[in-house]
Amino acid sequence: MKSLMQLWQTVLDDVSTGCCTSTDHDLKKAMARFKHEGESFLTITLTNFGGDFQKSLDQGFVDPCHFLGFSRKGGLPRFLGGFLDLVFDRATGRLLDVPSIDAIFAIRQLTLMFGKILLPCSEERVSKAIDGYIVCEQEIRETDLNVGETNLLAFKRISRLLFADIFAKVDHLVYQNKLVPKHGPGSTAEKVLGNSKYVQKQWTARLESIFPYGEYAIPSWRYFEYLDCVDFLEPGQELPVRVVTVPKTLKTPRIIAIEPVCMQYTQQAIAIKLVQLIEQDSILSRLIGFTDQTVNQRLACQGSVDGHLATLDLSEASDRVSNQLVRLLFANHPFLAEGVDASRSRKADVPGHGVQRLAKFASMGSALCFPVEAMVFTTLCFLGIERALNRPLTKEDVVSFFGQVRVYGDDIIVPVDTVRSVVSTLETFGFRVNAGKSFWTGKFRESCGRDYYAGSDVTLVRARRVFPTRRKHVSEIVSLYSLRNQFYKSGLWKTAAYLDNMIVGLGLPNPVVLETSSLLGRHSFLGYESKRMHKTLHTPLAKGYVVRAVVPPSHLEGHHALTKVFLTSGVLPNIDRNHLERAGRPKRVDIKLGWTSAV
Repeated sequence: MKSLMQLWQTVLDDVSTGCCTSTDHDLKKAMARFKHEGESFLTITLTNFGGDFQKSLDQGFVDPCHFLGFSRKGGLPRFLGGFLDLVFDRATGRLLDVPSIDAIFAIRQLTLMFGKILLPCSEERVSKAIDGYIVCEQEIRETDLNVGETNLLAFKRISRLLFADIFAKVDHLVYQNKLVPKHGPGSTAEKVLGNSKYVQKQWTARLESIFPYGEYAIPSWRYFEYLDCVDFLEPGQELPVRVVTVPKTLKTPRIIAIEPVCMQYTQQAIAIKLVQLIEQDSILSRLIGFTDQTVNQRLACQGSVDGHLATLDLSEASDRVSNQLVRLLFANHPFLAEGVDASRSRKADVPGHGVQRLAKFASMGSALCFPVEAMVFTTLCFLGIERALNRPLTKEDVVSFFGQVRVYGDDIIVPVDTVRSVVSTLETFGFRVNAGKSFWTGKFRESCGRDYYAGSDVTLVRARRVFPTRRKHVSEIVSLYSLRNQFYKSGLWKTAAYLDNMIVGLGLPNPVVLETSSLLGRHSFLGYESKRMHKTLHTPLAKGYVVRAVVPPSHLEGHHALTKVFLTSGVLPNIDRNHLERAGRPKRVDIKLGWTSAV
């Protein structure tokens, strides 16, 4: 981890030059804390400092309860004091009338840079996260009991106002068996991978009632004899989702639930059509996003300038969506409701806690998790807006909020004059608004990975992986090139040069290429460098590494292969000629040295 501290020192030198401030004391303090605390100083302590700084920006002053663990001089911490003096008044702790944008960027870069680096959590933290998953389940059940009939009826009414037309179309498609399922590339509860997913030997009785195996899992009813090989599981026999943890931050892991093959297969059928219709709808496409984050980012920038828009972030967002609420969402569309319920796993195998009955709709890992939570949050936002307006909403009212309400996952944007009502409504239905990442008072806003202060982009560069020490650390090498180029585009020239030296020191080529090139290399505002020209294509070439991911072997034949062909062909033939021989997510990536286009 010493190399990460050296990177932090280089960034400190870089940003101090831009802000014309001395950082000798800061470096000594950081080195001493790092020696005492180790990597947690970079990943947890500094991250907490950065979070307090952002809340101070939002509320306009430094609260005495902020920056705990750091000594103060006046109203501000001594650590990074030269930068803080360019943002806050040291005597009072109040935000300056015209704070330095460069200093705001510098403090955020120095404190939040390692907050999301992929490092394994301690067993204690993993165990705590799993226990939190169980506690979350208990809290959902309590909310279901206490939310009240009036709130539920209001939720149902607003959801009908927003989604009735879309749901009616999908409901009709479910009734006609015209949805098209698919398999995802990831893991499954049975640990079945690749093309083997098409050899579906298990189907649930609940699925059979709404998604007949003969319609969805074999090429046609001509192959009905293969139904004798299928095990149709009654509800008590169904496989639970497999709850696992994956790296998120050193402070806490991310919890996901791996679904059984047949469940994720049919979940995809519903999710694909719901997302498609919402994105095509003239109203909902202006309120909900699934693929384009830039709309949220533009609105966050706008909110940082005029102060009229708030950005909200939810904690444990997907894990707190109640199944009771989702049932209410689809209640007026019986076939769609049955399809959603049938493709939902009811139980989870939780490490250390055994198989648990689920009150939540679904965790991350379900194909329906993201679209359903977006619809639930949109409904609750407009319910909160209705209560702020103190009158029933109409379709015309919804249209009037174009450019003011936007939901992308758990990144929510609403008007500031309705934000307290929206927050109260979300909390009434059991959701937790993350106070540390929600902003509506000052001029700081963040949404979908971009951060703004008074219209200026202050988005930092995050280190995602530790540095490689040898060529076989392929993922770390790829991340290193990406990190170098992000620092370069952010104007941190010294840091980019430091990483260039690290790349060369590892014996790796570092050609100057355009962003569109497949080569791993350094980007430059001055263009690219070419060492030779292609003999026939006459394109400029450079020598470097290209990332290569090998799809694992996965042979598929017989009627299962025919099923895949029918599902994936569409209008045009499958562009992958080997899709029946290789399939699934690559187990590893490699890099290959050669001459490739620099553009």
